Amino acid sequence: MKNIVIVTGDPNSINSEVIFKSWKRISKKLRKRIFFVSNINLLKKQFKKLNLKLKIVEVKNTQVKKEIKDIKVINVDLKFKDPFKVNHKEVSKFIQQSFKLGHKIGLERNISGLINCAIDKRFLAKKYSGATEFFAKLCKVKKDSEVMLLYNKKLSVCPLTTHINVNQISRKINKNLIINKILTINNWYKNRFKNKPKIGILGLNPHNAELRKSSEEIKLIIPAIKFLKKKNVKITGPLVPDTVFIN
Repeated sequence: MKNIVIVTGDPNSINSEVIFKSWKRISKKLRKRIFFVSNINLLKKQFKKLNLKLKIVEVKNTQVKKEIKDIKVINVDLKFKDPFKVNHKEVSKFIQQSFKLGHKIGLERNISGLINCAIDKRFLAKKYSGATEFFAKLCKVKKDSEVMLLYNKKLSVCPLTTHINVNQISRKINKNLIINKILTINNWYKNRFKNKPKIGILGLNPHNAELRKSSEEIKLIIPAIKFLKKKNVKITGPLVPDTVFIN
């Protein structure tokens, strides 16, 4: 079984408490496979302040010869006095260094995946609206081709836009954005599962804006769907986003 990397994220948050409570609920077998990217002194002092008792050990990498059931931390430097009131500048540096190290480790053959705990998006550089975009840049994914796919074997969901205000969504959407993201999803399914997914794309407006000529459905979504069908993508839509079907 491969290992899992968890980046602990924002120090000024409830992440350490979530980690503690989750750790108590998972099996010892799974614990041996998990490695945290964090600051070991930070976690120790946060646990102490919260009166939480767990053994934390520092490891240099994921290539440990002996199986360890305790919390294993690959350390990232962080300057702080109060473990829950870390300076803004230090937090920003810590999060970005943690993401970069987590990404590097995540590419190792013995790693099955990376989980990042919650962060305040303001701690990332302004050009990144969220962790998805940050990791996409590290992976050299073409701009606007990255996807935040909420995967499930029966039904997966992907938002077209991420980490922006609702009133900005219609301005962000365009035909190429739709095409790029759908092609990324389609190629991922083909490469990983050797099959073509059936993709349904929702309309943007209630009742698809009755398909008025000025609507995003007519101007952007339907042309994108027609283009993708010519590329042999199994896609349908625009589906009505606000309709409830009762059988």
